[in-house]
Amino acid sequence: MAGFSLQLTDEQIQLRDWVHGFARDVMRPAAAEWDEREETPWPIIQEAAKIGLYGFDILANAHADETGLSLCLINEELFWGDAGIALSLMGTSLAVAAIFGSGTPEQLLEWVPQCFGDASNPKVAAFCSTEPAAGSDVAAMRTRAVYDEATDTWVLNGQKAFATNGGIANVHVVTASVDPELGARGQAAFVIPPGTPGLVAGKKYRKLGLRASHTADVYLDDVRVPGSCLLGGREKLLERLDRARRGQRTGVQASMRTFELTRPAVGAQALGIGRAAYEYALDYARERVQFGRPIIDNQAVAFALADMKMELDAARLLVWRAAWMGRTGQPFTAGEGSMSKLKAGEVAVAVTEKAVQILGGAGYVRDHPVERWYRDAKIYTIFEGTSEIQRLVIARAISGRHIT
Repeated sequence: MAGFSLQLTDEQIQLRDWVHGFARDVMRPAAAEWDEREETPWPIIQEAAKIGLYGFDILANAHADETGLSLCLINEELFWGDAGIALSLMGTSLAVAAIFGSGTPEQLLEWVPQCFGDASNPKVAAFCSTEPAAGSDVAAMRTRAVYDEATDTWVLNGQKAFATNGGIANVHVVTASVDPELGARGQAAFVIPPGTPGLVAGKKYRKLGLRASHTADVYLDDVRVPGSCLLGGREKLLERLDRARRGQRTGVQASMRTFELTRPAVGAQALGIGRAAYEYALDYARERVQFGRPIIDNQAVAFALADMKMELDAARLLVWRAAWMGRTGQPFTAGEGSMSKLKAGEVAVAVTEKAVQILGGAGYVRDHPVERWYRDAKIYTIFEGTSEIQRLVIARAISGRHIT
């Protein structure tokens, strides 16, 4: 039996270094421009697609990694480059995760390529779950899907909020209630094909951070999709609804299944932002001279940097553990997936704030990137489950009780 090791394989190191090179040479030089423009960086998406860094193949290859770490390595390096641009590259993967998590093999083959397009004409996809009145409270979802048996179509009506790539996506994956009386257990996920009438882009949000990533509302007005667009198929849905009505366990509902698959990767994104800020602050502290010596020689600054490094490394271990557990089918008996996202998100916020503090006035102005990283980090205590929701998941897991 092989001994325990945290050493990355040669293939993982090569992957990490390749992605890091793209982040360093392509993303970083363009980061400030696209943050100011607040636009989707299509030229960079196309550049990534040309070298194989954007598309289904890289996600499939990452998923094939039996340790589960490759996707985390990719995310950390991309978000080290720039979080807004990186989310424009990785936002599509959330829709892909929904298709992968709930769809049939035939649906995976049909829809995933359309999520990405190709190198000559790249596309993006959107996963639409959050609503104005249903964010953390997924059971309060109001978007409805009604089956029209005469035409074998589903009719969707409702509004989705804060959708990454919402309205500009080629493929939208939308969660909707098919039986409101069952709450979250009565929900399902649907693919909305390109050009489907009734799907209307709402307002684009102007955000604190992640400004190069498109975030908008999406309206569904009598959107009709074929029965084949129900992820998993109608037979499977009816069986699940029947179990729910009889009070039996039905498994994880559509939105939660997607978030469970992506939480370690989201934690790795936060790590990338925090690591960027730590490295920049460390270099600055070595070079910045005050009172005749570099400021890193001051204990207060040195200890702050020591804490930043320690917390980042601790968060990475939680992320890697959750990624490994998810890939190898280990149950999250203590909410380990939520732990990884919670810790990494809160560390990213703390580390970027300390980086601004170490730079002082220089950290507050846009001449240095730490203010952008500070803005970008905050969302990681909010989206894909707030810090409070992650703590709730962990508390329920360790107590075995329905804590509210």
